[in-house]
Parts: sequence; structure tokens; C-alpha cells
Amino acid sequence: MFVLMFVASIVFGAADISLKDVGLALFSNASNDSIAIIQEIRLPRELAAIVVGAALAVSGAMMQGMTRNPLADPGLLGLTAGANAALALTLAFISSANYFWITVACFIGAAAGAGIVFGLGASKRGGFSPFRIVLAGAAVSAFLAAVAEGIGLYFKISKDVSMWTAGGLIGTSWGQLQIVVPFIAVGLIIALVLARQLTILSLSEETAIGLGQKTGFIKAVLFFGITILAGAAVALAGNMAFIGLMIPHIVRAIVGTDYRFIIPMSAIAGAIFMLFADLLGRTINAPFETPVAAIVSIFGLPFFLFIVRKGGRAFS
Repeated sequence: MFVLMFVASIVFGAADISLKDVGLALFSNASNDSIAIIQEIRLPRELAAIVVGAALAVSGAMMQGMTRNPLADPGLLGLTAGANAALALTLAFISSANYFWITVACFIGAAAGAGIVFGLGASKRGGFSPFRIVLAGAAVSAFLAAVAEGIGLYFKISKDVSMWTAGGLIGTSWGQLQIVVPFIAVGLIIALVLARQLTILSLSEETAIGLGQKTGFIKAVLFFGITILAGAAVALAGNMAFIGLMIPHIVRAIVGTDYRFIIPMSAIAGAIFMLFADLLGRTINAPFETPVAAIVSIFGLPFFLFIVRKGGRAFS
């Protein structure tokens, strides 16, 4: 499915591309207009879709396992909203910042947003409650979105902020990928290395402690990995909700509850879904683009309501 979706995303679009041109673009030094479109526009864009989909899906799986919350998702729990607010602050006060420092700002914002949400969610006696965290996430996300919008209006950079936060992969360049992909690779490696510990942690805190896990250290490293993945995804593609919610649930139905299988399969499934969403965005009303974030939300919101109805109460 991944290979087929990747090829389809390269071939289909406003400009007609043949499979022969795809082969020439990938495996030869030939040049023509179609090959130039593939190498300079479509290939970096679809590689961005792959890494963003993988990052958001894996970060969602890590959050769900760490908090034992079926509704956990970077877009719903303040990470992407925090990254957006930090991005707006950077554009307003450090207008000369290059893409690397904007990416770093997104990491800091994602960590701050998630920290506020988890702090509010755990402030009441009894610790984490899935629904309390979701409510805190909704409130904090709305506040941080308002901060980003207010900064954009006050400093007259609304257009710049919107171009970053609308959620899409238009204009992705090889230079951006060179900066962001290493960060996402670090986050994915952290997830894979700690997959076994995450499986135990997802059962219960007491079980993990009884088996000798240093739960505080493991949670800190997992949170660091989640922050890197969500921040890098926002820096590259803007605000994307629901991918980290949907994909891990679908994957668990296929491979079970062992995160040694959930993590790699979530990366692949997230990449497939993001490629599919971007392909729809480019072709559904070609030559005009439909926002990818809107397409993701069309699939994600019904899925979110389904999870609330079927599974949320069992985790409260």
C-alpha cells in the first residue's frame, strides 16, 4: 500500500506525469519538464508527507501508551497549538530567524503546550484522567491559537503565520527536509528503542514499577521524543490534528497491543494516510489545492467521536 500510494502521489496531480517519467526522475540523469516537476516539486512534497505522517502517528501512539488515554493526540493535547504560538512569536520578534531556528522554536512551543495541558490534567487528586486531559487540551489549544492569531494581527504578520499554520505541504523544499528529517529520525529512534518499556508502561504504572522500570526517566525520554516529532511536523506542515489519534487505533486492530509492532506499523500507516490526504488535496479540485488539514479533519472528527463512544469510558 505504501509503495502504491507513493507512486500514485507522484503521478497524479494538476500536471500529467507518466510512470516512465517517474522512473527517469528517480533512476537517471535525464531532464525534461515532467522530470523537473517530479524532482523539484512533487518528490520533496511527498517525502515531507511521509515523514510528517510517520511523526504524527508515532507521537500519537507514544502519547496513548504513556498516558493510557485512547484520546491522546498531539493536535488535541496542545503540542501543535504550542508550536504554532511559538512560531508566531518567532516571526514577530526574530524576523531574521532561518528555518532551523523556527524549527527549534516549534520544539519549545510544543513542549510548553503539552506541559501546560499535562499540568492541568494532573492537578486534581487522582492524577491523569483521559477526559480531563482532553478538556484541558481543548482549552489550552484554543488559548494558544488565539495567542498566535493575536500576535499575527498586532504585528501585521497574519498572512505569514497563516501560511505556516494552515496545514499543508505546498512549497516544501529539499533544504527544509534536510533540517527537519534528522530531528524526526531521532524521535522515531527513541520510540523504537523504548517500545518494550512503553508496552509495559501502557499496562499500568504499578506493573512498570514492579518490573523495575524507572518510570520517571522513561516518561521524560518519551516526552522528549514526542515533542521532537510533533514540533518537527508542525515546522514542516503546520497544524495537523487527528492523525496521531486515528492511526494507532487502526494499527492496534491489526498488530495487537505490543508497541514493538505498533510503533513501526504506525510510522508506515501514518505515511500512507498523509500521502493519501495530500493526493486528495491536490486532485479533488485541480488545479486548485484543497487544504490537507481540512481533508484530515473530515476523516478524523467522526473517528474521534467513535472512539469517545466506544472506548473512552473504559480508560477513565
